[in-house]
Amino acid sequence: MTSSPPQPGWYPDARDPRLHRWWDGQAWTADTRPAYQAPPPSDSEPIELDIERAHDPARIQNQVYRATRGRGSTRSGGGTLFTEPVLVVNQRAKLIEMANEFGVFDQNGNRLGGVVEVGQSTLKKAIRLLTNYDQFLTHKFEVRDANHSTVLKVTRPAKVFKSRFLVTRADETPIGEIVQENVFGKIRFGFIVDGRPVGGIFAENWRAWNFSIRDHAGTEVARVTKTWGGFLKAAFTTADNYVVEIPNPLTDPLASMVVAAALTIDTALKQDTD
Repeated sequence: MTSSPPQPGWYPDARDPRLHRWWDGQAWTADTRPAYQAPPPSDSEPIELDIERAHDPARIQNQVYRATRGRGSTRSGGGTLFTEPVLVVNQRAKLIEMANEFGVFDQNGNRLGGVVEVGQSTLKKAIRLLTNYDQFLTHKFEVRDANHSTVLKVTRPAKVFKSRFLVTRADETPIGEIVQENVFGKIRFGFIVDGRPVGGIFAENWRAWNFSIRDHAGTEVARVTKTWGGFLKAAFTTADNYVVEIPNPLTDPLASMVVAAALTIDTALKQDTD
């Protein structure tokens, strides 16, 4: 009596214990992934990132798998916001969003830091709750590392038609500006440093769910993919989740501009469409 072959799934690779290889039920395929990564959810399973479990490493790993279509990254990161090849940006889910707050994680689910909106007065919160005029007000954000130290400050001054972001270091030394370049069609922002363009971020469709971040020569240096938090959260909260892929290490000022753009893009687009 012969035993039936194993069910399709991820199994330890016989040649490299650091990898898992996909068995399709009949033969081993060329698809591999790091051994630490949790198996992907089925196509019918939403990536639920609810309030209590938003920091669950296994769920974050599944989020990365879905966003990158299993690519992940084999490049070792330095454990910081500016050196990791993958940043997972998950907004804290709230029934009523009075101030933006994001957690930022690496592809393994380790917390790298966060983004917090600061300077929200009682009047601003009331405006945000009761009207749509919040999009015209000034917004200030602090990008903080895993030790809660501020590493970047991002300010979006009050605007009418186009958004502009001022990016500075923690001591408010200027780095550059992120400037909206168009109003209609696929939205795009340019990175301006010392009066010269160093790159930009480009929406890939009119709803602006996914973005390509490019350098001054038009070469893609990063990619932002929005992921779904699940039906219930999408229906009853305002939380948004993103995966940012940075295949190759970047140097300043482009590195800071990419991180600032990736972590604040939600404000520029979601609030502006309210």
